[in-house]
Amino acid sequence: MRSAHGGPVVLVVEHEAGCPLGRLEPLLAGSSRLDVRRPWAGDPLPTGRGALDGVDALVVLGGQVAAWDDDVAPWLPATRALLARAASGGVPALGLCLGAQLLALATGGRVERGPAGPEAGLLPVRATDAGRADALVGAVVADLGERWEAPQAHGDAVTALPPDAELLASSDLYRVQALRVGESAWGVQYHPEVTPADLLGWLADHHAEELAARGSGVDAQRTAVAQAEPRLAQLAAVHARVLLEAAGARAR
Repeated sequence: MRSAHGGPVVLVVEHEAGCPLGRLEPLLAGSSRLDVRRPWAGDPLPTGRGALDGVDALVVLGGQVAAWDDDVAPWLPATRALLARAASGGVPALGLCLGAQLLALATGGRVERGPAGPEAGLLPVRATDAGRADALVGAVVADLGERWEAPQAHGDAVTALPPDAELLASSDLYRVQALRVGESAWGVQYHPEVTPADLLGWLADHHAEELAARGSGVDAQRTAVAQAEPRLAQLAAVHARVLLEAAGARAR
């Protein structure tokens, strides 16, 4: 399906106001129609067999809630169902942090409190062999190299991949940094979408102790993020480009 202005339709699930599309919003909105649903504010999510009818791509954002905490966030079952349907039906999807964890849970993987503790700040991620051959992570490698810095802010982690998933990238702390289920349902544990202001706010509010434990801090992260800005902008651009390419192919 094509939107009124000729581009694909991208359904976006936002879990909280503090985790928006960020850098990805202008990159996606320029050539697609964004249908942003905020179930935390009362927006309904599409459900049932036709939930993704007319949708060319799905983006599921991050948030502080646990991927299994349906009592706190009662829209999570519908979100997991959307991700499972995207993975099985060939609808391109991108799950970010919590979104990646929800994709893993929805397709038979396991998500738990991170056994190595929270992962926070600007940290290196490296591609696997499968990642180098993947449309998304391969594009990141082509632009940024096989090891790149990525914004992190999470306490939960994917601890077992879904049965049919490919492991695309890892970090020193957590093995599952990027995965793909099916042809084009991707999940990334890191945050390509986050703006510098939002990232530094998350770190100050929730991860100051972890940063201090590894000899860093919010001020040091502010400097690192500023120095990495061109590469972080490129990281977001690659994720948006690959998703739009997959969505555009579906829309035609």
